[in-house]
Parts: sequence; structure tokens; C-alpha cells
Amino acid sequence: MQHPRGLRAVGFGLVVVALAFPCRALAQIDLSGEWAARLHEDQPHRFEGPSIGDYTGLPLNDAARLKADSWDASIQSLREHQLQPLTAIYGSHGIANLRISKIVDDASQEVVAYKIFRSPGTGGIRMFWMDGRSHPDEYAAHTWQGFSTGTWTGGMLTVKTTHLKAGVIQRDGVPHSDRAELTEHFVRHGDYLTVIGVIDDPAYLDEPLVRSWNYVLDLGQQLESVPGQIVDEIAGLVPGRVPHHLPGTNPFLKEFAEHVGLPFEAVRGGRETTYPEYQTKLRALLDKMPKKPAP
Repeated sequence: MQHPRGLRAVGFGLVVVALAFPCRALAQIDLSGEWAARLHEDQPHRFEGPSIGDYTGLPLNDAARLKADSWDASIQSLREHQLQPLTAIYGSHGIANLRISKIVDDASQEVVAYKIFRSPGTGGIRMFWMDGRSHPDEYAAHTWQGFSTGTWTGGMLTVKTTHLKAGVIQRDGVPHSDRAELTEHFVRHGDYLTVIGVIDDPAYLDEPLVRSWNYVLDLGQQLESVPGQIVDEIAGLVPGRVPHHLPGTNPFLKEFAEHVGLPFEAVRGGRETTYPEYQTKLRALLDKMPKKPAP
């Protein structure tokens, strides 16, 4: 039988080891797995995408509004645009199924990075570096997925992404610049994963844009890579033509407002329209609208 003093020494040693290696790892949650998107949030933005001129809920400034008004969906049919990736800002909330994989150091068993693969068409592979490395210099090259680092706060993973190319926030031409940054918060509750995304863009947004989306663990999901092909989608295009609308000439801008029965001013976005207090002004605008005859 071992002497009690020896048992006390072993117990004391275990306490010392526990104190020497804090419970940082214990607070982390395993995010790896196959995650299927839930489409109950922002459902009209899925599949066919948002309507032209629908900027509701977006704190756009005048520069962003002008650029979005000039956008023509036909630009996606140009050969040089057909396989152009979407940026991480769109991909993060373009709500597609995803696979999260852990990259673990063999010697230390520390998580070096998370690798994110989304359904085809949402931008490709993203890497969240978890090893404490710093972001590149301000003048380093920008890419479609940018450069992402992650840190844990309790059971929440916060990911900061910088060095992104310019792209779109949503598929009706609403832009983000190459100065935009994305902060994401990943929170897992059992088989459910919630992601809160915050977009900061000093060029096109008057204040941060906050959105959230949800996933459920799907053990039967198996994502595949689908090769793309560049083809002539529209016959007879003039070589060198870039589809666009000159300022004030887009004939589709008012269709969304008319379809949903809102004042045109109310669907133009802007900081004011993102707050509940805007309802008072909206009621006043609705009262001024001509009443449609009953069917």
C-alpha cells in the first residue's frame, strides 16, 4: 500500500501542472464538422437574391448607393467575371452549407487553424489562423478571402478578417471596398452554430453592418467541389462592353418599393433607416403615399 504522504505529493503535483497550463483549451468549443445552413433569416436574399434597389436595413452612404444604382446584373455574364470568386464578406453571410476542419500541430496538439469550405460558388477556402500570428502590413496584397485570425473568449470564437479585395455585400450590387474589415463571432450550442458578422467599411458604410445566421450539424452532409466552365452566356455581346447603368438611368430601381408598397425613400438604406425610431418617419411617409384602389 502506497504511503499517504506519497499520494499527497502526487495530488500536489497535479495541481501544479493544472495551474501551469491554464484552462484556456477547456474553454474552447470544437467547431469542426459538416454544418447545414438554416434559411429562415433573410430568406429573400437566398437563391435568386435580393431585388434591385432593395437597400433596406443597410447603413449605406451616398457613394455606396450611387455604385449600387449603377450595377447591372449582366456584368456577371462577362467571361472574365463568370468564375470570379466572391469575397469572405459576401461568403460569410451568403449562407451556404459549410465544412469546418481543424488543423492540429502534431507535436503540441494545439489547434493551428480552422479551414472553412463552403458550398461551391461562395468563394472557396478560408483559413482562420489560431496560432497568434499577426495580420500583414497595411500594404500587403489583398485577396478574395482576406487574412483571418481567431481568438477565444470563453466558448466564443472571434475571427477578424482584413486585406480583402473589393466586392459586394449582397447580390444587387451593394458594394464593399478593399478597406472593409469583417469580424465574426462563432457560438456553438450543441448541434447548432450561430455566427454574428460585423462589417466595417469606412468607404461605403456610415456605421458597422451587423447580421447573423445559423447552422445545424449534419452528419450526412458531404460537400463536393464543382468545377466551373466559362462560356458565352449572351449571344451578340459587343466586345469590350461593360454592362452598367449611368447615374439616374437604372429603370429597375423603383420596382421593389412599388412591389412591397413602401415609399422609395424608405428602401434606399442609410444609417437612419436601420433603427426602430425610423418607424415614426416611415408612418408619416406612408400617410403621404397615394392610396391604391381596393381590388
